[in-house]
Amino acid sequence: MKTSLVIVESPAKVKTIKKFLSSGYKVEATMGHIRDLPKSQLGIDIEKGFEPKYITIRGKGQTLDRLKKEAKGCDKIYLATDPDREGEAISWHLSKILDIDPKDNCRIEFNEITKTAVQTAIKKPRSINMDLVDAQQARRVLDRLVGYKISPLLWKKVKKGLSAGRVQSVAVRLIYDREEEIRAFVSKEYWDLNAKLLDNKSKKTIDAKFYGNNESKIEIGSEAEMKELLKRLEGEDYIVSKIKKGEKRRNAPLPFTTSSLQQEAYRRLGFSTKKTMIVAQQLYEGIDIKAEGTIGLVSYIRTDSTRLSEEAKKDAKDFILDRYGEKYYKKNSAQAKTDKKVQDAHEGIRPTSAFREPNMIKDSLDKDQFKLYNLIWNRFIASQMEPAIYDTVTIDINAGDYLFKATGSNIRFLGFMLVYTEGKDDKEEDKDIILPELSEGQIVKLKKLEPKQHFTEPPQRYTEATLVKVLEEKGIGRPSTYAPIISTILARGYVIKDKKYLVTTELGETVTKLLIDNFKDIVNIEFTANMEKDLDNIADGDQQWVEVIKKFYLPFKKVLELAEETIGKIDIPDEVSDEICELCGRNMVYKMGRYGKFLACPGFPECRNTKPIVESTGVSCPKCDGELIARKTRKGRKFYGCSNYPNCDFTTWDEPTKEICPKCKSHLAKKLNGKQIMYKCMNPNCDYENKIEKKV
Repeated sequence: MKTSLVIVESPAKVKTIKKFLSSGYKVEATMGHIRDLPKSQLGIDIEKGFEPKYITIRGKGQTLDRLKKEAKGCDKIYLATDPDREGEAISWHLSKILDIDPKDNCRIEFNEITKTAVQTAIKKPRSINMDLVDAQQARRVLDRLVGYKISPLLWKKVKKGLSAGRVQSVAVRLIYDREEEIRAFVSKEYWDLNAKLLDNKSKKTIDAKFYGNNESKIEIGSEAEMKELLKRLEGEDYIVSKIKKGEKRRNAPLPFTTSSLQQEAYRRLGFSTKKTMIVAQQLYEGIDIKAEGTIGLVSYIRTDSTRLSEEAKKDAKDFILDRYGEKYYKKNSAQAKTDKKVQDAHEGIRPTSAFREPNMIKDSLDKDQFKLYNLIWNRFIASQMEPAIYDTVTIDINAGDYLFKATGSNIRFLGFMLVYTEGKDDKEEDKDIILPELSEGQIVKLKKLEPKQHFTEPPQRYTEATLVKVLEEKGIGRPSTYAPIISTILARGYVIKDKKYLVTTELGETVTKLLIDNFKDIVNIEFTANMEKDLDNIADGDQQWVEVIKKFYLPFKKVLELAEETIGKIDIPDEVSDEICELCGRNMVYKMGRYGKFLACPGFPECRNTKPIVESTGVSCPKCDGELIARKTRKGRKFYGCSNYPNCDFTTWDEPTKEICPKCKSHLAKKLNGKQIMYKCMNPNCDYENKIEKKV
């Protein structure tokens, strides 16, 4: 009997795919990458046309032995690594190790791990696409040249252990530039004026905003200007001069890309980019669903395309017609224009079946899997639904020479919003504002004028979601790189999270300034985006990868040599704390470690005292006379524990408050539970809890 071997990357896929193939197929996993450049050396022979030196990754010897053994007894080998450039490169490495001709029809790919997709792929093998391999190889060589050439310079000039990355350094540059904008920002005063007006017929109040006059908008920049305006408005009648009614259509959002999924999961679910990709990978590789077995629930999750296959669109159409009716289905499902850089062989991220509703499979998913699947499913279904329709009205109200405007809107048809509404970074939500029926020439009564002073605010710091958004907009990195970029710059200590915002550390600013002054192209946004276009051109077969590397490296080498000569030693003084070292009496200093900031004695190595930074809550421990203090797990998650640890083992994930329990007089802890805030007694022997609606 003939046997075939299918090789995938992940063991989780093995379990799923085995289900879909007959007994004549064996399925094995590479457990990720199998070959790479050596860690201990550059691994690139610059003199021989930048030839990479690949070695077997440490610990992968047994995996390769197993794959070779399985391959020997098989008549056909199918390389089924991920359907992207990185997956293509892994297949190429496998072909080298297993002595497969890359020109043979050995490569298969599928966008989703379902029975139909896998069996169809087996019938359509192709040769390895060397253009995609070369594009990935060029990216790896570029990153290695930058990292292994600049990092030793940073060790020598700044501090041991530092590193620079081609794309990560640009991400830090973006955060650094935003910090510079905030520092340079000069706040300006401005005022707005709201008129509370009364319609005598309906007795309803109308909120009208001061606009200016009939010719132009007027900005109010000071209290004196506001007082002058209020004086001129005294005694004026408020007359409805114009009523404009209209219709506003709000189109459904497109299916998720990697970037938009990461942004929306952050806004709606509070997931970091890293967590989003871990959970999405689980949904893609396969979940054991009751009554179905193991199956991939979503399509491939590393994509910058919003395209959908005809089968997926028909699936959505059938579901929408069946569940919501014909008026909700979008008849003209026009495809969004795609940028040339989009790898359009992929689809947008979608469920593998529209009829596999989230609530139907909730019992088979863990909490995070359900939340993310629910988000993907809702977005996909909504993308194939009709726009929402609002009735809008704008009313111009004249007071003497001045003009006020009142705007209202009322949703007439929910359309896609029956299923899904997109989250917003500014937390604002669309709300119906219904104005009374007025007529032109009608006088409305002034109840009061409400002047309000404001000051312009600096641009907001980036969150993970907004950083991913700007990286995508500027063409920095690719779908598979967004989460690793953020994880890397946090791990290196160049950036920290202040609440939800990303802020450069002193170390990050020092390194960024050094790179700006000496390696302007490396941290230049346009240069890095153009390099991504070059990599795309390689993938399209329009450029040779060695020529792209050569064009980059020759000027880079000269800049590197100049930097070696001109940059002096840079010292970064440690920030001194008020905490006294109990062993030697010195003021302890702040240091950055793998798990964030900590306190250390500056007398190292004579004194090696270190201690965590304690965040006080001012709340007493319910088990002893200690105080509850904030701590962090190794993964960075905050929890609260007693200051008398290890003598007292009390801990809680919930935030302690100074609110007193009405039942036992202990303290309450606050916990967000969906759209509610729960206050729960911290006394283990008390069952008091109280839920209130969360304020938007």
